[in-house]
Amino acid sequence: MAVDYATLKKGGFMRQKQKNNFSLRLRVVGGNLTAKQLATIAEVSDKYGEGYVHLTSRQSVEIPFIKVDDIDEVKAALAKGDTEPGVCGPRVRTITACQGAAVCPSGCIDTYALAKELDERYFARELPHKFKFGITGCQNNCLKAEENDVGIKGGIKVKWREADCIGCGVCVKACRQGALTMEDGKIVLEKEKCNFCGRCFKACPTEAWDTIHGYIVSFGGLFGNHINKGETVIPFIEDKETLMKICDTAIQFFDDNAKAGERFKFTIDRVGREKFTNTILEVYNNG
Repeated sequence: MAVDYATLKKGGFMRQKQKNNFSLRLRVVGGNLTAKQLATIAEVSDKYGEGYVHLTSRQSVEIPFIKVDDIDEVKAALAKGDTEPGVCGPRVRTITACQGAAVCPSGCIDTYALAKELDERYFARELPHKFKFGITGCQNNCLKAEENDVGIKGGIKVKWREADCIGCGVCVKACRQGALTMEDGKIVLEKEKCNFCGRCFKACPTEAWDTIHGYIVSFGGLFGNHINKGETVIPFIEDKETLMKICDTAIQFFDDNAKAGERFKFTIDRVGREKFTNTILEVYNNG
């Protein structure tokens, strides 16, 4: 029976240079795997592979040297350990994320919860070409959000609350953007300099700041044969409902306008950045 390589690749089984061998890419959301999943992956690798795995650049796990005749058994064994294959080819890939506010002191948003929500919403959706989401929790940008077709960065919008301020100046020292100064005992925020890092709020001993935890989104990132830093259309998105509408709009714009084999950045360039920007702004303003 002929091997259907296209279907296997769609289901995460990538053809190796060694005949009838496949490297199996697993579905890993936000870089998180449970101990049970890790144990299952180790067992499958030992029994059906060559006893090792490869950690990909996008937080996934690949098990090399899976034999074509063992593929059904491998799927069944993985399922028992709550693990499943990922995807390759022209579709939405695994959502990547740093650890975010759940673990990291610098984190401004719950990156893993957002990664799971985006995964449930978009994972494996068929598109003209691959499409990648990446989520990073703060301006430290450990995940390099702008490398993704849609990159999401956590941020905190702040407003000084004079009544609770003791005038210590710690927030001014903490700000790396030069957005804060103290004048006559009062904090002055230059909003155009603020990058929403939240360092002032996190450093304040009296929490003298009103805060909104939100999102900074970039579009059209690439890191491969062509390199492009994703661009931001809206400075700050304050709520997740609006974020999701914008993500829906961006991916639909790609689906409607992209040519087969064309990455999102080139679709935006070809159709027109102004048209794309206006499409996103319309959703944002009506959100």
